[in-house]
Amino acid sequence: MRRERRAWYVYDWANSGYVTTTQTVLFAPYLTVVARRAACPSLPDGQVCRQTLSVLGLPVAPGSLALYAITVATLLSALVLPLVGALADRVRRPARLLGAFAWTGAAAASAMVALGGDRWWLGILLVLVATVSLVCSLVVYDALLCEVSPPERRDATSSRGWALGYLGGFLLLALNLALVSNPQLLRVGEEGAVRLSLLSAGLWWALFTLVPVLGLRRMVRARAPDAVVAGTALDARAGAAPAVVAVVVAPVRQLVSTLRGLRRYPQVWRFLLAYLVFNDGIQTVIAAASVYGQEELGFSSAQLITTVLLVQGVAFAGALVFGAVAARTGAQRAVLGGLVLWSVVVLLAFGVPRGAFGTWLALAVLIGLVLGGTQALARSLYSQLVPVGAQAEYFSLYQAGERGTSWVGTLLFGLVAQLSGSYRPALVALLAFFVVGALLLRRVDVAAGTRDARATADGPSDPDGTGSAVQHSA
Repeated sequence: MRRERRAWYVYDWANSGYVTTTQTVLFAPYLTVVARRAACPSLPDGQVCRQTLSVLGLPVAPGSLALYAITVATLLSALVLPLVGALADRVRRPARLLGAFAWTGAAAASAMVALGGDRWWLGILLVLVATVSLVCSLVVYDALLCEVSPPERRDATSSRGWALGYLGGFLLLALNLALVSNPQLLRVGEEGAVRLSLLSAGLWWALFTLVPVLGLRRMVRARAPDAVVAGTALDARAGAAPAVVAVVVAPVRQLVSTLRGLRRYPQVWRFLLAYLVFNDGIQTVIAAASVYGQEELGFSSAQLITTVLLVQGVAFAGALVFGAVAARTGAQRAVLGGLVLWSVVVLLAFGVPRGAFGTWLALAVLIGLVLGGTQALARSLYSQLVPVGAQAEYFSLYQAGERGTSWVGTLLFGLVAQLSGSYRPALVALLAFFVVGALLLRRVDVAAGTRDARATADGPSDPDGTGSAVQHSA
């Protein structure tokens, strides 16, 4: 399994190029610039745009457009992720499905090179496709953690994957920092440098996805359900329905079975509730940090990239450190400690003065330390609770909590920014996400949840018998 684990790690490296360069740093600020230019085309530099854009008939402030777009993308993801999870457990070659989702998202990410002028609508469309594709690919990827690593190694495996992802994001972002800081190197303006950086993130994602797809190609599920085998309809008893019907209907039936069976795993839904809350706070910090730094604190694109570079570098070490801490204290206690640090981050960020770049960088060090550790260990902790044979289905619910339902925070930020003209008040609300999430996480009985999950190992977790046993083909 060592070779498969190494190939599995690389998908963190692949998608982190997009997550870091585009999703975290460049997309929201650049879409804000494009939207402001469309709303106020003749506005002098330094003046505040008071006009709104019409989005499906609704007035939207240019400064809130990117946050609203992220909100819609995550809501859309929440609708499709459970179906994707049910489908992922029913395909014989999950690596192919991982590649299909990843390359669709990478194509949309690469097309962001065309974002410019007053084409703010193009940015919304592309971020919808890229975001939904990313989270769908992560359902498959996270479920594969249970197949490439035994339970006792998952904390370390998950932490190493996150660490490699931060390293990959760091390297690509460093190259893009050089380009954005010195656009004359390629004889392009600042906006041209940003668009080329967006393109590089999509290409990076596409190229390195080849490694897990090829490296895990020999992982074949020992038996597929009768309804769907590698996307083909075999349900002769139903009169050989068309393939598209079988592909849709079978996952829907499986989803219903999963949701009904969730009550048999109380620790799973307790964890999901806690994760939905505290991860909403984490994802809001990630999504809104660049806009907060640009609009509220007055930092340039180069300064924001420098900040994220620092976060990425520290997060590489932070993920490994938290993995070592979990080996001593257990993943649950390590995540709880991380949530305490996140609360400190929110309080400190609220007091950063405008233009205080040194203070901002010091805060970035603390963010980097806690960012990778909490996310990596939350993933491995959840993998101990999911029932054997339905990993992708249950990880689809996990991804719905991680990204698909992380919309309350971004919506709150957008509303507060539009109504008050400042992002700072929303930070007070973020503190509640971490405090409530920690209290809910304390109620999870990990030992009992692990016993419940292992109890399904002798048989399928659903009435259709759709187990996810994996063998390696010759």
